Amino acid sequence: MLPRAELDVEAALEKVRPICDEVRHRGAAAVRELTARFDGVEIERARVPREALERALEELRPEVRAALQESIRRARLVHRDQRRADVTTQVVPGGTVTERWVPVERVGLYVPGGRAVYPSSVVMNVVPAQEAGVPSLAVTSPAQKEHGGLPHPTILAACALLGVDEVYGVGGAQAVAMFAYGTEECPAATMVTGPGNIWVAAAKRLLKGRIGIDSEAGPTEIAILADDTADPVHVAADLISQAEHDVIAAAVLVTDSEDLAEAVAKELPVQVEATKHSARIAEALAGRQSGIVLVDGVDDGVEVVNAYAAEHLEIITADAAEVAGRIRNAGAIFIGPYAPVSLGDYLAGSNHVLPTGGCACHSSGLSVQSFLRGIHVVDYTREALAGAAAHVSVLADAEDLPAHGAAVRARFDWRIPS
Repeated sequence: MLPRAELDVEAALEKVRPICDEVRHRGAAAVRELTARFDGVEIERARVPREALERALEELRPEVRAALQESIRRARLVHRDQRRADVTTQVVPGGTVTERWVPVERVGLYVPGGRAVYPSSVVMNVVPAQEAGVPSLAVTSPAQKEHGGLPHPTILAACALLGVDEVYGVGGAQAVAMFAYGTEECPAATMVTGPGNIWVAAAKRLLKGRIGIDSEAGPTEIAILADDTADPVHVAADLISQAEHDVIAAAVLVTDSEDLAEAVAKELPVQVEATKHSARIAEALAGRQSGIVLVDGVDDGVEVVNAYAAEHLEIITADAAEVAGRIRNAGAIFIGPYAPVSLGDYLAGSNHVLPTGGCACHSSGLSVQSFLRGIHVVDYTREALAGAAAHVSVLADAEDLPAHGAAVRARFDWRIPS
């Protein structure tokens, strides 16, 4: 019964399938034609020239550059601490298992480019991949007619700041297919990450058997669990901040205070009217995905937000830190009145590429771990194997796989009776 955006990825699958097939069979030519068809941009090459990256950085406003540099610095601090060390466990004398953490070989990082420009998504994708030690990474973002067929210059400048020189002006399902299959211009990737529209989500679902994905990101969501200690002006502003993304963005307030609910309901139209994207925000707030949920108490509110599993969850209650400790399902949790979601979008140091649509009950946001694979390395001496041989044979026979046991016994002069 909770408000939830409808995103029919299954229906979109059949529409993106022929797009992906075109890229698979025709490569760069198909990418160019699809870019012209869907973005209205004629491009000679998908890859952005290095000079364009350098020019974008040179022309970037100093205050934007400073803000991006600080965002990168904070993100590196957080993501660097996520690195995992290899661990060796001695199982028996002479027998060890080492878990090695190895980065994927190549990733394609998708940065949206529709109603808004998202240099912050460049930071959120690139920093964890770099901190994981990924040896090859490429960024793609939709070509923009108003920018000469290149991605938005602020996107390009962010890439340059991060030292990324492989950038493509390709968006939508064709971008995911480009990374999955490779083209004459763009080598195939091992994994693709980053948020996008329904066509990107559908392409990820279609191709995830061929390429690794982070998640099928849907419309952005904010849930706020608040009591009568919350300031309705703050709550309304935070709901609006996420509704600003898209007409299908979700903004949900869960509260046990009727007074707060009424105050927020009165405050919303006042603030919406004063915003730049008022029509978009008003449509998002009026949609079935947004609403105010009244509960009997904060404990019930905790159960509601755990069931909802929001992408972003703010806790603005008395003892907010204690309440936050009881949250099991959320992409990211923001505690108290001075940790709004907007901080996490840009400068908290946390990652803003997060699970949506209730997927936070089983999935995590983008992190260094997203780009690492755990590989078990098994090292046993002859004596250590001998100590396990009888048990291996018994278990192999129990599973009616006798050759498994025989493969162990073949290493010794003796035989274990079955």
